[in-house]
Amino acid sequence: MQDWIQVVVLALVQGLTEFLPVSSSAHLILIPELLGWQDQGLGFDIAVHIGTLFAVILYFKQDLGKMTADFFQSFTNNKPLSVSARIGWGIGFATIPVGLTGLMGRHFIEEHLRSPFVIALTTILFGLLLWYSEKRGKQQRSLDTLHWQDVGIIGIFQALSLIPGASRSGVTLSAGLLRGLTRAASARFSFLLSIPVILLAGSLELFSVLNSDIKVDWMALGVGAIISGLSGYGCIHYFLKLLDKVGLFPFVLYRLLLGVYLILHFY
Repeated sequence: MQDWIQVVVLALVQGLTEFLPVSSSAHLILIPELLGWQDQGLGFDIAVHIGTLFAVILYFKQDLGKMTADFFQSFTNNKPLSVSARIGWGIGFATIPVGLTGLMGRHFIEEHLRSPFVIALTTILFGLLLWYSEKRGKQQRSLDTLHWQDVGIIGIFQALSLIPGASRSGVTLSAGLLRGLTRAASARFSFLLSIPVILLAGSLELFSVLNSDIKVDWMALGVGAIISGLSGYGCIHYFLKLLDKVGLFPFVLYRLLLGVYLILHFY
């Protein structure tokens, strides 16, 4: 990549949309399509995802430190799991469905589902799911009450996020709300869940790049990673602060308008 406007725009978009319920993968596909840019390449997508990975790790560093310590302590401690350990185990188990689905269905998704039409449909359908979840969810439970049934359902929902346009944060937020978690609790667990998913997906794609003859523009990748990391950190901070004030309807409306626009634009 040599167009620095494209680098900055796509890095900002990744940093913002990775954690908002609007689908980062869809936007990274659509923006070059709509603006007539060349595809940014797999290497750049990996770099900006790594940027957002560092953003979420840095933002939740204290939670992750305690969670990791309690997780390993749970192997030798006969006492009931602490809240942090339970969340840590929950993140691990909730990652299994998306990991297995990604390994088995990756090529099918890449070949058949990365199209504007699929993205338009999933943008609308999963936007409606987000709206339904917020309306029907009781929003009474904190993350301290998370149990294994919650983890299983959220994990299954997360596997759906592999469909372009679905939004990983959107589907996990929806699942959390349907399980009665508050918006803040659902968002927090969704953000923590992104860590192993981004790490696994990034490692797999990085392996593909390193074993190919793809030319890598390391400067563009580095700048992209920094920008996506900074914008991602800011997005997490302000999204959690504003979530209970504005709710999720603005994102539902955005998804519906975007989906309709895409159908009219491409078809």
